[in-house]
Amino acid sequence: MRPWNFSAGPSALPLEVLRTAAAEMTDWHGSGMSVMEMSHRGKQFIQIRAEAEADLRELLGVPDDFAVLFMQGGGIGENAILPMNLISLRGATKADYVLSGSWSNKSYKEGARYGDVAIAASSGEAGVVAGVSQEPWTWFPAPAQWKVRADASYVHLCSNETIGGIEFTGWPDLSALGAPDVVLTVDASSHILSRPMDFSRVGLVFAGAQKNAGPAGVTMVFVRRELMGHALSCCPSAFDYATVAGADSMFNTPPTYAIYVAGLVFKWLKKQGGVAAMEKANIAKAEALYAYLDSTEFYTNHVHPNVRSRMNVPFFLHDEALNAPFLKQAEEAGLLQLKGHRSLGGMRASIYNALPLEGVNALISFMKNFERLHG
Repeated sequence: MRPWNFSAGPSALPLEVLRTAAAEMTDWHGSGMSVMEMSHRGKQFIQIRAEAEADLRELLGVPDDFAVLFMQGGGIGENAILPMNLISLRGATKADYVLSGSWSNKSYKEGARYGDVAIAASSGEAGVVAGVSQEPWTWFPAPAQWKVRADASYVHLCSNETIGGIEFTGWPDLSALGAPDVVLTVDASSHILSRPMDFSRVGLVFAGAQKNAGPAGVTMVFVRRELMGHALSCCPSAFDYATVAGADSMFNTPPTYAIYVAGLVFKWLKKQGGVAAMEKANIAKAEALYAYLDSTEFYTNHVHPNVRSRMNVPFFLHDEALNAPFLKQAEEAGLLQLKGHRSLGGMRASIYNALPLEGVNALISFMKNFERLHG
């Protein structure tokens, strides 16, 4: 039996996908070639890419008026590619950002290089949510609190903060905030394909594949077609959404093998019952882990319950001197990559689609035993 991999990304892939990729490594479907060796303009890879896009559209219910792009650069790359494409959408180069943790802060700082960027809302200070006092970066600003400039081109938010373990899915209608012409853009990297998404509320969603959709190297971008064609003059051609869409994501050589493996993941997800089935499984996993964390004082999670991530669960031991033995013994028990991000410390269990409830139960069992021995 393989160990359980709780890595935040690159993360665990379904074993079935890995086995298929291994079996096809030297000869894809009788072509005599590995996918790594194929021309991206040959009929074999064109088929792979087309099937990947079709399956991805089906899984997420992506409307026809959205282009689906397979790009390079990851989420950090999109922090620059997005403003280069959309910040001048309405003439003035303005954009607003909602800050809720490490990744949205990175997005904001990068966006500021391309125009007049403002903070629409921030959880960077202590707050009170539903009568409960919260530490900075452990809650999410309610949309009613956002200050969106009516002449901004877009508002950006990160809907799942991988490091802080905060998830926000109530994407607002910006018309209700007095900004009907402002486009909502979302970094959904660490919870893409884990739950349904409402594309009627957004103009653009991007997500690195290496959490729930495949290996590192390919980034999925979903953008309304009407928003393309406004790139800044400084935007490289390979990062211009209109150019990439016009070439079916093959303006330059795309990350072919990463797209291929992502396509295998999409087919695996369809076999599991699609995104709705994955959401049900993810709810069960998250509820089990948070229920245990809430039942003990030996471990703590600081995120407000209303915005706890189903994908990334940071937690802390009551005695930090126990961190090293916890990680050592966890690895010996076949529970891998539980160390928290260096900026936050503690532990973090990333429980993406490919990690089943069995793996979460194994973690809970280990944590209970560790508490019994050291509590």
